[in-house]
Amino acid sequence: MIDKIEFTANNLTSYAGLNPLLNYTEQEGIFQLISDNLYFENSNTEKIKMKQIKTMMALSIIGADKLSRVDLLKNDTILSEGFDIKATNAENVSRFFYHFSFKTTQMLRDINFSVFKKLLKTSKLKRITIDIDSTVENVEGNQEGAMKGYNPKKHGNKCYNALMSFCAELKAFVTGFQRSGNTYTSNGTSEMIKEIIVNLKDCVEDIVFRMDSGYFSEGIIEVIEAAGYHYLIKAKHYGTFPALAYENDEKIIWDNCNAHKQIISRMIKPAKWSKERTFIITRVKKDEGKDIQEKIFEYDEYDHDFYVSNMDLNSNEILEFYKKRGNCENYIKESKYDMNVGTMLLHSFWANEAIFQLQMLVYNIFLMFKQANVSKNEYWEQIKTFRLKYIFVAAKIIKTGRQTIMKISKYYRYKEIFQLKAA
Repeated sequence: MIDKIEFTANNLTSYAGLNPLLNYTEQEGIFQLISDNLYFENSNTEKIKMKQIKTMMALSIIGADKLSRVDLLKNDTILSEGFDIKATNAENVSRFFYHFSFKTTQMLRDINFSVFKKLLKTSKLKRITIDIDSTVENVEGNQEGAMKGYNPKKHGNKCYNALMSFCAELKAFVTGFQRSGNTYTSNGTSEMIKEIIVNLKDCVEDIVFRMDSGYFSEGIIEVIEAAGYHYLIKAKHYGTFPALAYENDEKIIWDNCNAHKQIISRMIKPAKWSKERTFIITRVKKDEGKDIQEKIFEYDEYDHDFYVSNMDLNSNEILEFYKKRGNCENYIKESKYDMNVGTMLLHSFWANEAIFQLQMLVYNIFLMFKQANVSKNEYWEQIKTFRLKYIFVAAKIIKTGRQTIMKISKYYRYKEIFQLKAA
C-alpha cells in the first residue's frame, strides 16, 4: 500500500519513447528537409519555425488531441535535454500556425511527398496500389472553411471534408488535403492524381488507382489513362446501367462468382462518355418476398454492381482486388482516432491544413521507424499499440559529467528499440 504521495521528483518523463522517434527523424534528415523546404517571408516566423514544428510533431507522436495538451510536454525533460525544444504554451503554438497560408501548406504537402518517397524507396516496390477516399471531420465552432454538408455522425453540423490517398502495400499516406464540408466527394481528385503521377513517375513502374463510386467519373479515368496507369473504380448505381449491360445480346453467359453471385465482363459506353470501357458486372437474385415491383426484363430480377477497370486481370480477380479497398477505410480511421486528425482545430483554415499535414507526416514517420526497426507483424500494428509499447515509457534523465543519461526500468520489456537507437 502507498502511504504517501509527494510531487517533488525532477527530471522525469512519461514519454521516453520520444527519444528514439525524434532521433530517427533527425537521422533520416526529415527535420533538415523541413528546415530547407518550408520558409516564411516573415523573418521572426522563420526564426522560430523549427521549434514550433518540432513541438507539434512531438504532440502528434504522443497522440495529443488538443493544443492545450502542450502542457504535458511543457516541463518534460526529454524535449529540453534531448532535443533543445522548449514547449511553451498553446497560445504561442497557435500564434505560429496562424502564419500559414496556401503557399506554405503546399510546401508541407511537398515535404510529405518526399517522406513518402523515402518509405517507398526503402520498400523497393515497383508496382503500387493507391486508394483514394474522403473523410468527414466534424467541427464544434466557426472554423474557416467549415460548412454544412454530408456529416453522418452529426447531421446538419459544420465540418471539413478531407481528401486522402494511401499506398495499400505500405498503408502509408501519399498525399491529401482538407476541403470545405460541402465539397462534393470527387472534387479535386483529378488534380491530386496528377500530382501523385508527377511525384511518383520515376519511382515506380505502375500504379493502380482504386476508388469507390464517389469517384466514378470519366474525367478522373482519362487522367489515369493519359499517364498510362491502371484504375479500378466502382460505378454509381445509375438506373440505366442494367439495361446497358444486357443490350444487343440475346443470351449472356454469366460465370458463377459464388453460390449466390454471378459475374461477367462487358464493354459499355455510359451516356455522355466519349468511348466504351471494360465493366465488370456482378448480379445477385433479388429477394422475391421483398420485391413487389413487376419484372419486365431479365435484369429486373437482379441487384447489380458495376466496376470499371483497365487492369489485366480476369473478372473474379478484379472483384477480389476491389474488396481489399476496405483497408483504406481502416487507415483513415487510424489517422482519425490514433493521430487525432480533425480534432486539433484552430479558427484559420490554413492553420488547420498545416496541422493536418504535420499529423500525417508523423503518421508516415511511425511507418518509416517501424519499417527499419521492428518485425513485419509489428509494422501492421496500429499506432495506439505502438505508443503503448514504445512511447509511453517512464524514465529519469540524469546528467553526469559530460553525459546525459536516460534511466528506464530494468524490467522494461522492449529494450531493443532504445538500445538500437542509442548505438
